[in-house]
Amino acid sequence: MNSRRKFMINTATTAAGLAVSSRFAFAGPPTSSRKIRVGVVGGRFGLGFYFNEHPNVIVEAVSDLRPDRRKKLMERYECRKSYESLELLLKDPKIEAVALFTPMPDHADHVIQSLNAGKHVLCAVPAAMTIEECYKVLEAVERTGLKYMMAETSTYRQETITAKKMYKEGRFGDIFSSSAQYYHPGLEELYFEEDGSRTWRHGMPPLLYPTHCTAYLIAVTGERLSRVTGHGWGDDDPILQDNVYNNPFWNGAAFYRTDRGNAFDIEVCWRGALAHCERGEWRGDKMSYYMAYKNEPTHVVYAGEKMTKDDGGFTVAHPEMETYDQEMWWETDMLPQAMRHNSGHGGSHTFITHEFISALLEDREPEVNIYEALAYTAPGIIAHQSALNDGESMRIPNFDK
Repeated sequence: MNSRRKFMINTATTAAGLAVSSRFAFAGPPTSSRKIRVGVVGGRFGLGFYFNEHPNVIVEAVSDLRPDRRKKLMERYECRKSYESLELLLKDPKIEAVALFTPMPDHADHVIQSLNAGKHVLCAVPAAMTIEECYKVLEAVERTGLKYMMAETSTYRQETITAKKMYKEGRFGDIFSSSAQYYHPGLEELYFEEDGSRTWRHGMPPLLYPTHCTAYLIAVTGERLSRVTGHGWGDDDPILQDNVYNNPFWNGAAFYRTDRGNAFDIEVCWRGALAHCERGEWRGDKMSYYMAYKNEPTHVVYAGEKMTKDDGGFTVAHPEMETYDQEMWWETDMLPQAMRHNSGHGGSHTFITHEFISALLEDREPEVNIYEALAYTAPGIIAHQSALNDGESMRIPNFDK
């Protein structure tokens, strides 16, 4: 086994080895005894973020519009205080930060409300639904000076953490193209409440939920997506008719150019003969890394050193493809001891919680701060506009300072 392959298989599993720059750094074991008092809002998705296991957190209060969900939140986070609305929770002077797991169309408004109330914010994805909302959230974050983090799971999947480490150490060479897929058929089950009324998910455009894909490139290389051609597919199913988004598509695809001139493509699909997945691929001139589909192994491909004849008779460097023994980073000291267990979305949930709390304790920007969040979010908004305009090539705004 050559030295390169030994490195890939026996990758170091310490947090110190992962720092790419300050914006990619993870905190190790906590060095502070300070307790952050957090309010958790949203008793469905919000149940899965293990705040009560973090040594620097007290869950001060929870909130949901539904009493049954408030009760579940209180039980999950060992909390005795609950509020019937976000507005009431934001009046609690003991709460320093809020974690918002509310419906997607409410994210921008709820983030702005929380910042205006003087609370730091962790919010579910995406950051906004329109470009106008992107600018409004950005203005609120910059005006208040408070911390904002978007809870993007793809940034903290075990494979993405590995890809960050590989990128930092130059294993890819130049990443010239990437792709990502988010396949979630069956979402129609969530389109309606038990009484038949429509939920916010009814007819939701797939490309307005892009961050499970865009994170795979941006979190690793820091690139910005600058231009896009988007395409959508729909089958005139009556269930899509008359939705509040005026969306005709079940599935969306987008083809991007990055600010470094590289290619990136994504697919977000709600219907089809598709295996559920959230996965990415990073293709470099020295090495490529392929996340697995469900029940399949992760792979790496090395640019070959051995010259051979291909089927056409050409002499080429033969590429070498190998199964990759994927690290489980949640087992390491990248997390506090009590949080070293598997969690939702590929082990990402505990990392999201720890990164947000660490950013508050250390008074630094979280990895997925407002600029990263908008870089993840806006490309999907523009891609959907492109799809509605027959694939017109469109420019994507850059929200960086």
